[in-house]
Amino acid sequence: MTKVAIITGGLSGMGLAIAKRLHAAGTTVCIGARRGNDPAAVANLHEQIGAPIAVAGLDVRDSASVAAFVEKVVADHGRVDILVNTAGVYEEAPVIGHSDQIWDDTIDTNLTGTFKMIRAVMPGMVAQKFGRIINLASVAAHNGMPDNAAYCTSKAGLLGLGRCVSLEGAAHGVTCTSISPTWVETEMLKQFVDQEIADTGATRAEVQAKYEASNPQGALVQPSEIADLVAFLVSDAGRAITMEDIQVNAGSLW
Repeated sequence: MTKVAIITGGLSGMGLAIAKRLHAAGTTVCIGARRGNDPAAVANLHEQIGAPIAVAGLDVRDSASVAAFVEKVVADHGRVDILVNTAGVYEEAPVIGHSDQIWDDTIDTNLTGTFKMIRAVMPGMVAQKFGRIINLASVAAHNGMPDNAAYCTSKAGLLGLGRCVSLEGAAHGVTCTSISPTWVETEMLKQFVDQEIADTGATRAEVQAKYEASNPQGALVQPSEIADLVAFLVSDAGRAITMEDIQVNAGSLW
């Protein structure tokens, strides 16, 4: 039976890489994203995937949006076997003077949005006695960073959420695992590089080298490496791997 996967935030970065990998493995992929109703974003996705796959607008912060999206996937495909939560936001701010808006949007998207997606798919997974849930955390879930209270808190919260979900799903064939990467060479990282170039006047090669040197391997993690790990975890071979957070850190301890 063909498995059905929901990927949140799958229009770029690691979410897009995961969508490509699962689609190539024969999985029916359904992507939900805030930009899911943007024709240009959807056209770019289909070009990257090499095939038209289901894409729709989804705001994981909104319970009604989550419920409608999941109900549509079930109506169209009969089930949800895999949920990969990659939707996330990142914005820096020091604790002193930290705005409510940055805190609320970060927690609501990265942590509460993940909870709402899990809550929506869990009944069906329990009923069918199969489910694979993957949450994209970060090494920031384990290590603090200055000016990142909201982000670090949101990612650390995913680890506690995942432990509870894995225990509730264990007897019903439902696993829940998180992946915590260090810097991954995504569009978001490119924005950081661009901003540092603008702020410091350094060359792109210099800034890129700094990020590459942030781990002992001296190379950035690639989105495809995260996607390959997800493909294993959602497979039948990943049955016994649950309540686990896998750090893809290239040796960096931060």
